[in-house]
Amino acid sequence: QVSLVESGGGLVQAGDSLRLSCVTSERTGSMGWFRQAPGKEREFVAAIRLRDGTTHYPGSTKGRFTISRDVYKRTLYLQMNSLKPEDTAVYYCAASNSLILHETSSMYNYWGQGTQVTVSS
Repeated sequence: QVSLVESGGGLVQAGDSLRLSCVTSERTGSMGWFRQAPGKEREFVAAIRLRDGTTHYPGSTKGRFTISRDVYKRTLYLQMNSLKPEDTAVYYCAASNSLILHETSSMYNYWGQGTQVTVSS
């Protein structure tokens, strides 16, 4: 069983930056970040293939968010810049045994407990 522990969430103002971290107990094929706002479905934010660092973003975060990993520290990061109130959500770290960078949450095998990000206007 792979454990994931997120940190770095908080309350910021619009336009600010924030970096989330996720420490994993074991290395997997790929990892991703998702977010879920109240009353909404879980949304794909970014994904990365651990062996070569290949990344994938949806249109809503591309150019503002950057996913990265430190394989030696077994840590995943999400750098979020130019934050907007609509970025407010619980952010989840996820790990997949697959090497494919999936956008679908059901393709991820392991999940963290989530960290709250709140962006005020």
